[in-house]
Amino acid sequence: MTHAQTHRMTQAGNGSAVGNGSAEGPGYSSPEGPGYSSPGWPGPGGRAAEAGVAVTTDGLPAWLDPVARAARSVQPQQLSRFLPPESGAGRQSAVLVLFGEGERGPELLLMERSGTLRSHAGQPSFPGGALDPEDGDQATTGPLRAALREAEEETGLDPRGVQLFGVLPRLYIPVSSFVVTPVLGWWRAPSPVGVVDPAETARVFTVPVADLTDPANRATAIHPSGHSGPAFLVESALVWGFTAGVIDRIVHYAGWERPWDRARQVPLDWRA
Repeated sequence: MTHAQTHRMTQAGNGSAVGNGSAEGPGYSSPEGPGYSSPGWPGPGGRAAEAGVAVTTDGLPAWLDPVARAARSVQPQQLSRFLPPESGAGRQSAVLVLFGEGERGPELLLMERSGTLRSHAGQPSFPGGALDPEDGDQATTGPLRAALREAEEETGLDPRGVQLFGVLPRLYIPVSSFVVTPVLGWWRAPSPVGVVDPAETARVFTVPVADLTDPANRATAIHPSGHSGPAFLVESALVWGFTAGVIDRIVHYAGWERPWDRARQVPLDWRA
């Protein structure tokens, strides 16, 4: 992404109407709003604990301002028509939506799950996973710690170089009963990343935001079950499902979305 493109992204975000209307999302949502914050409570051992769990927008690059604004104001109904169970059922988890700046400008960190896993084999995803007891309160800072801890375990990321700047409403994945908190991060001090456990992860890679907003890389994924949702064909990968849904909504509410052909379909098979 060129400097001019980055400037246009920032300008577009300034005019986005995040709080208006409703949009069909990836198929999950939450009754909780964004806004987790902490002065930095002590956490479990490891570098994730040293990173702290404060949420702040201080020092963010200008191109991330629209994402931070969206996180503060987006409503659950604007992300999805599905809400987590009112009973509180569901397995609490978190993912790290980590933005960095690479050779081609703004980028997003993703990983590809191992093809030998029993569920979601071979799917690109954000780093993340279920909350552990040592992560703390699931209603406050637990998801923040879990997102950083899982990212470290899966990619080797040094969480001390990550600045958390926002939290999206909790999202629900009915097929797996996961209640997922997307935690937004700025890769302030990049560190080496790669596959830590080949049994779980096939590769770790970054995707330029310019590629995610390029209409040529966008499509609608169609599952044999009848489910359809946004998809991205980037870095030799098909990003679909939960991850693509989150990216799609961020791109939309940040004002970065460009018109794309929603009639362009990519069929999935039953193993997906």
